[in-house]
Amino acid sequence: MNRARILVQGIVQGVGFRPTVYRIAKAMRLKGYVRNLGNIVEIVLEGDKDVIKSFTENLKLKKPPISKISSLKIEWLDSNVSGDFNDFQILSSSKNFSGSAVIPPDLATCDSCLKEVFNSRDRRYGYPFTACTDCGPRFTVISSIPYDRERTSMDEFPLCPECLKEYQNPEDRRYHAEATCCPVCGPSVFLYQNDILDSEDPIKEAVELIDEGNILAVKGIGGTHLVAKTTEDDPVVELRKRLGRFNQPFACMSPSVETIRSFAEVSDPEEETLKSRSRPIVVLNKNENYHLSPYVSPELHNLGVMLPYSALHHMLFKHSPEPAYIMTSANLPGEPMLIENSEIIDKLQGIADYFLLHNRKIINRCDDSVVRFRGNDLAFIRRSRGYVPEPYDFSLFHSDLKVLALGPEIDVTFSLLKDGKCYVSQHIGDTTKYETFKYLQKSIKYLMEITKTDSVDVVACDLHPMFFTSKLAHELSGRFECDVFKVQHHHAHAAALAVDNGVPEMICIAADGVGYGDDGTAWGGEILHYQGAEYERTGSMMPQKMVGGDLTTKYPVRMLMTMLYDYYSEDELKNLMRTEFIEYFKHGTREVDLIAQQLKKGFNIIQTTSTGRVLDAISAALHICGKRTYEGECAMKLESVAYKGKEAFEIPPKIEKQGKMNVLDTSKILLSVLEKKFAGENVNNIALAAQKAVSVGLAELAIKTADKTGVNIIGGSGGVFYNEAISMAIKKTLESAGYEFIQHRNSCAGDGSVSMGQAAVAAMHFQ
Repeated sequence: MNRARILVQGIVQGVGFRPTVYRIAKAMRLKGYVRNLGNIVEIVLEGDKDVIKSFTENLKLKKPPISKISSLKIEWLDSNVSGDFNDFQILSSSKNFSGSAVIPPDLATCDSCLKEVFNSRDRRYGYPFTACTDCGPRFTVISSIPYDRERTSMDEFPLCPECLKEYQNPEDRRYHAEATCCPVCGPSVFLYQNDILDSEDPIKEAVELIDEGNILAVKGIGGTHLVAKTTEDDPVVELRKRLGRFNQPFACMSPSVETIRSFAEVSDPEEETLKSRSRPIVVLNKNENYHLSPYVSPELHNLGVMLPYSALHHMLFKHSPEPAYIMTSANLPGEPMLIENSEIIDKLQGIADYFLLHNRKIINRCDDSVVRFRGNDLAFIRRSRGYVPEPYDFSLFHSDLKVLALGPEIDVTFSLLKDGKCYVSQHIGDTTKYETFKYLQKSIKYLMEITKTDSVDVVACDLHPMFFTSKLAHELSGRFECDVFKVQHHHAHAAALAVDNGVPEMICIAADGVGYGDDGTAWGGEILHYQGAEYERTGSMMPQKMVGGDLTTKYPVRMLMTMLYDYYSEDELKNLMRTEFIEYFKHGTREVDLIAQQLKKGFNIIQTTSTGRVLDAISAALHICGKRTYEGECAMKLESVAYKGKEAFEIPPKIEKQGKMNVLDTSKILLSVLEKKFAGENVNNIALAAQKAVSVGLAELAIKTADKTGVNIIGGSGGVFYNEAISMAIKKTLESAGYEFIQHRNSCAGDGSVSMGQAAVAAMHFQ
């Protein structure tokens, strides 16, 4: 008889892993025990050596569906044991182990639990907090590890005798399901308006209120949503008025894929993602039968839709015939989602008419994830609920290095690299807002505690010296007595893309709104020869002037005017602005004259190569969008206009040499746009041709560097690569020229994965 000790790492806590081990060991007549050792599952087995080896293979094959094994190590303890164990058992968890935790993400309610919720004979009938080891909240309820009930927000709800019996039975799917409960012993939901309302069925009554046109705040698993019906204009318009979000698209929730098909196109990959356990918001194209209010996603050809991911969501639709509800994050502009009942009520007064709340604490707020498909390729716009905090494998890098990377400033996540694993946080948001900055610091503290990280060796941050995250990096470096390592924004983009695809070297097209460049200017349309810890900038969009700095990002007509400055006389340019675009200038002709004067004297001007600003200028030139009210609005509306266009003509891109750099002449593209517009060409066709000119121009810039360096892989990163038409046009151009084109697969093309890239560059630099 032999004895072996097996240590398993990965997503193995809170997923039914120990009962699975128990059942396999019992079936194979092995003796011993299984227990949690802090962040690792320890299995000790006694039996025949070949049987123990077979056990490990069985475990890999029969592991719980939501678990992931990243490491399984066997240590043979004794080849001649006398049999110290009488049976196989599950022992209580122990904290006495070091290592990095892999906490499972929150997962959608499973079919088995839903059957109980909708079975009138089941004791969990109509209960909105039903969960088991295969589903329900994880990350949002865990306060510390090991993941046991007493270290979650469920510790306030002692199990009733029936639930305790299930919880203690290794053969039951609720064995050590830490979120398990029932109407007798679990959290409760209630309806609130000025005070708790007396209601026999708060969820049913909430649905009736929504369907009557009221706006409700609904507290869920990782935060709170504002909910309104979508089939009438008035509730949607009223919600926009109360929030001050007059144009930004709202996400929706729909009861089924079949219902979604009544107003949106759904491909097979999109359906699979909608139904996945992670249940992200999926951006879908509206179909010809679209019948929701046009104000849900104004002036866009697409909208974000998700399926219900909690029992409470399913019950909302049980009581309503509505095809979809608006389900948008309940937060003040730029601030984190609200999670505490008192704050929800206080801060949403005047926005929500009623509140559907519950009494379970949310430990970690976690926004909905958002994805989009470009062709059949998935792209994360926001990687959060359903995916966080599952780490990325960084084992190829310096295994002992601990890096805390803080990301950019607006669309922030942070990353913690430890033991070859890179943990990227949930979506944090705009750290220029005080509450969000506090949320960032609190989340860092939590992740370091949950991974048992006392200190770090390096704090990585953006190159921009004035970012709040850059300033925090210096503060944390003093606390941890370590270095600050600054990473250029687009280098971090490229690194995240490279790690995601497992490539050590590539040519990267980095196209976005803005990133602080090595030369102190605003980059955003770059060709980088990426080589891990090093990069060379070999090409870019043509440098353009931005008069008034950030004002140009809000009023793109200013970008339009400056891009045309060298091609018109001053009087001609001013006359063009006054006759064609005066409604886009906040201060009318006085502003036109002032911008012309600033351009002439070179006053209050910064330089940019931003792709985003060029797309904004094209959008303004075509009278598609003259003022940005949310991030990416002008470019998104341009994409939607181009979506309806036909390839009636082309605008050929022009590349020229400026010093050692190849640059794409974006002013020439803009001049062609105006020429086609004044010639009476269809606006949709012009928008399509303009996008394609930018795409082909970027691709040709990358090809010039690839030809020179001999590198065959070209990648695309940055927020511009959320645009499907641009992504596909670049892909087609590159592949036609014989190059391999790669994009983000399990990371964000936008700023949501910049912190991951910063961690990667730091790891490679110190390797």
